[in-house]
Amino acid sequence: MIALSFAPTPALLDGVPFSTAYYDRHGTLLRLTTATDDKYRLFTPLAEISPDIVTATLTQEDQYFYQHPGVNPAAIIRAAYETYIVRSRPMGGSTITMQVVRLRDNLDTRSITGKIAQITRALRLERAHTKSEILEAYLNLAPYGGNIHGAGAASLIYFRQPAYRLAMPQSLALAVIPQNPARRTPTNEDKAAWETARQRLFKNLPPSYNRFAQQVQLQLPVTARENLPYEAPHFLNGLQATATGRVDTTIDHRQQTIIEQHLSAWLDREKYRGLDNAAAMLVHVPTMEVRALVGSGDFFSKKTGGQVDGTSSPRSPGSTLKPLVYALALDQGLIHPETLLSDDPAYFAEYRPGNFDDRFIGMIPAAEALHLSRNVPAIALAARLKKPGLYEFLQNTGASLPRGESHYGLSLVVGGAETDMRTLVRLYAMLANGGMLRDLKYTKGQAVAPARAMLSPEASYLTLTMLDRPDPDLLPFASTSSLPVYWKTGTSNGFRDAWTVGVFGPYVLALWTGHFDGRPNPAFIGVDLAAPQFFELASAIAQRENLRDLVHPAMDRLNLARVAICRQTGTLDNCHDDNTGWFIPGKSPIAQTKRTEEKPEILSPRGGLSYVVSRNNPEPMRIPLEARNAADGSSLYWFADNRFLGVASGAAPLFWSPAPGRYTIRYIDTQGRSAAQKITVIASE
Repeated sequence: MIALSFAPTPALLDGVPFSTAYYDRHGTLLRLTTATDDKYRLFTPLAEISPDIVTATLTQEDQYFYQHPGVNPAAIIRAAYETYIVRSRPMGGSTITMQVVRLRDNLDTRSITGKIAQITRALRLERAHTKSEILEAYLNLAPYGGNIHGAGAASLIYFRQPAYRLAMPQSLALAVIPQNPARRTPTNEDKAAWETARQRLFKNLPPSYNRFAQQVQLQLPVTARENLPYEAPHFLNGLQATATGRVDTTIDHRQQTIIEQHLSAWLDREKYRGLDNAAAMLVHVPTMEVRALVGSGDFFSKKTGGQVDGTSSPRSPGSTLKPLVYALALDQGLIHPETLLSDDPAYFAEYRPGNFDDRFIGMIPAAEALHLSRNVPAIALAARLKKPGLYEFLQNTGASLPRGESHYGLSLVVGGAETDMRTLVRLYAMLANGGMLRDLKYTKGQAVAPARAMLSPEASYLTLTMLDRPDPDLLPFASTSSLPVYWKTGTSNGFRDAWTVGVFGPYVLALWTGHFDGRPNPAFIGVDLAAPQFFELASAIAQRENLRDLVHPAMDRLNLARVAICRQTGTLDNCHDDNTGWFIPGKSPIAQTKRTEEKPEILSPRGGLSYVVSRNNPEPMRIPLEARNAADGSSLYWFADNRFLGVASGAAPLFWSPAPGRYTIRYIDTQGRSAAQKITVIASE
C-alpha cells in the first residue's frame, strides 16, 4: 500500500482520441466523425448521460460499484471458481474500475500476471479519482459493437438521440452490449443473444422499473452506423480542423435542406442550358450566423468538382460591388438618390467602359443607375471617391485583393478583381446592419472581433432602398409576400459567373452559378439566370417563417429628410416638375446658386446668449429657429451641432426644445447658403 501511495496518479482519458458530433442550431445531428483511431467515440460528461443508462450499466456490470475499493474480492473468487474449478463458463469478475484499466491501458487480462496488473492499477485508480470520474471514463470507453465505443456515440448511432435522452428500454439495449459486443449488437442479424441478455437484465432491475415491462418487449428502433447523417458537407469540412467533442453550429437544418433541394431541382431543370453547378449562402443579419451553406450542386459529383466549396472560391463578382460605390458616394456627399448622373460614352484615362446592353441612356437618377446596373455612372462615381476609394474600402473590410490598386484600376467596379461569396454576404450584411461590419458566425459561442463602422447608417439605408426595385417578372415572391427585397445581380466578363445577392427580412442570401473550371457560357447572366432562382429560394424561406423587414423600420432613427427635388436637374432647386427624395442633411449635395442675394441671417436664437430652461415648468421651452432674407422661398435645414432638427419653409420658424448644454446652431438652404452661431442652454430650478 505504501508503494501505491507514492505511485504517479494515473490519468483517465488523457491521450484517448474522440469523435466530433456536429449539431444544427436546433440540436439536430448533422454529422458524427470517427476519432483518429477510426473509432466512433464521443466524449460525453456523466452529467449528460441518462440516469437510466447509469442504472442499467451498474446493474449489468457492477452492482457494488459504490461499495468496493476498485476490486470486488467476492466477484473475483466467484469468477475464478466458475472459470477454473467448475469450468462451466468463463467469468471475468472485473469491476467497472478494472474494466476502465483494461480498456484504457489495453491490458491482456487473460493471464495471471495481466490480471494482477489490472487489480493493482484499479486500486491506484480508485485512490486518485472519484467514483463519478471512473464511471464517466467507463461510459466513454466501453465497446458497443464494431468500432462504436462509449455510450455517447452508441446513443447517436443506434437511436439518433443524445445519451441524456435515452429512457430505460433503450438503456437496457445498450447496457448488455459491452459484455459481448460481437454478438449482442442490436444491428446483428441474429438478435437472440442480445434479446436474451436484455430481458435478463430487465428482471434484475429494481422493482420501480416494472412500468417499462411492455416497452421492453417491443422491437426497439435502431439504425446502422452506415446511415449516419452527412449534412452540410462543405460547411462542416471547414470546421473539422479545429473541432472536437460536441459542436453546436449555426446551421438551420431545415433551411439548409430547402436550399439544397431547390438548387438540385433547378440544376436538373436547367441542365439543357449547360448549367451544372451552383453555390448559395444564407446569413442571419442580426446575429451574423450562417444558417445555410451549399458549396456546390452535388457534393459527391466528381464530374463537376462537387467537393470544391464555391462559397470560399474566388470568382469575379460582376456588378455586385456597385452598391458599395454608391454607398461611399452618399457618405462623401457626392450624390443623393435622385442626383442625375451621366450614362454617356466616356474615357477614364485609356479605359472606355461600356454597358451590358451596348447602349447609353444619357442623364439618369443615381438610384435608377444602380438599379439598372449602368457601368459608366458607377465608374464615374468611383473615380470621384476620396479616402476611401473602393479599393481602400475593400481592403479595410478584409476582402482579399492580392494585387495593388493600380493593377485593378476602375475595372474593380465591374468585377475586375475576384472575391468570394463569404465576403459578399458579409458586405451586404454590413449594409443591412447600418454600416457596421461584423464577422460571420459558424458555431454557437464563437468569439468574433468587435463590429467596425465602415459606412454611416444613413448611406447604408439609402443604398439598400436604391436596390429595392420590385420586378414582377422575378417575383414569385410578390404574390405571397409584401416583404421588400434589396437585391443586386452580377455577371462576370466573358459570361463565366452569374450572381444575385440580396437582403430580405433578417437574411442575406447569395447565389452563384457557373463552372468551377471557369468555362464561359452565354446563359450565365445574373439577371436572367441567377435572379429568378434567388427569388425562388427567398420565397421558399419566407413561406416557412413570419419574416419582418429590418431596413425600413430603422429609418426613424436616422438623420434623413424627405425633400422636394427637381426632376429636371436632380437638385433641391425649386422648379415646376418637383419630385420628393431622401436627403442626408449636412452631407448630401445641395445646388449652388449664382444669385447674389444677401445670405440669410440667423435671427433666433441669438448668438452668444444663454437660454434658461426651468426644471419645474411642465411645458418644455421652445426656441424659434428663424432667419432673415429667407422670403425668397428657400427651405432651411436646421442643425444643432450635427443633429438634424427639421426643415423650415421660407420665413416660417421651426421650434426647438433643447436640453441643457452648449450648441452650434446652423442652417443650410436650398441655394447652398449657410450660417451658424453658438448658444448655451442652462437649467434653473
